[in-house]
Amino acid sequence: MTDVHHDEQDVFSVIEASRILPVVVLDDARDADPLAAALARGGLRSIEVTFRTVAAAEAIRVMSERPEVLVGAGTVLTPAQVDQAVEAGARFVVSPGFGPQVVRHCQQLGVPVFPGAVTPTEIQLALDAGLDTVKFFPAEQLGGIGMLTALAAPFRSVRFIPTGGVNTRNLADYLAHPAVLAVGGTWMVAPELIAAARWDEVTARTAAAVAAARPEPEA
Repeated sequence: MTDVHHDEQDVFSVIEASRILPVVVLDDARDADPLAAALARGGLRSIEVTFRTVAAAEAIRVMSERPEVLVGAGTVLTPAQVDQAVEAGARFVVSPGFGPQVVRHCQQLGVPVFPGAVTPTEIQLALDAGLDTVKFFPAEQLGGIGMLTALAAPFRSVRFIPTGGVNTRNLADYLAHPAVLAVGGTWMVAPELIAAARWDEVTARTAAAVAAARPEPEA
């Protein structure tokens, strides 16, 4: 597989090319390498590892040793967590809401950051901070594609990464929207699959998601 070059532009291009960003919660860092391998076999090159568990930093470190995947940190709430994540090898940072200190620290380190922004005010704050891509979370609970469409209308330069309630049933609807860079999802990395080490099923679900994310060829 091709090595992933970790400059800022490539972070965006890799995520956009994959169109799906798997959101991973790992309780045991020993699962990190087989999980990353399973996702890569399924066709995904970007992974978000959430800072919801003590294993997160080590999982990022392990996954980052694979040149074929781009690994970022999710659920990052503080500048200290930014430092932990970047030191472990995270190449981008995702936060559930707009935290000015987290955004500023990422920018000082030159690390792409995707903060959560789900109201006009929050999106305006992101724009004021020099950002044009935000996380839309929790997507379905906040009105789904209808809400995203309404927000995208006045903010024409903004790209969204909807996460939360995105699955195989609504994946195509989100990805068809021109303001959507990619979607975040958990169904291909469901906790029960990881707990049972069902890596083949992770690969199968990933491959099916990648296929569903591709636009239909024109007749």
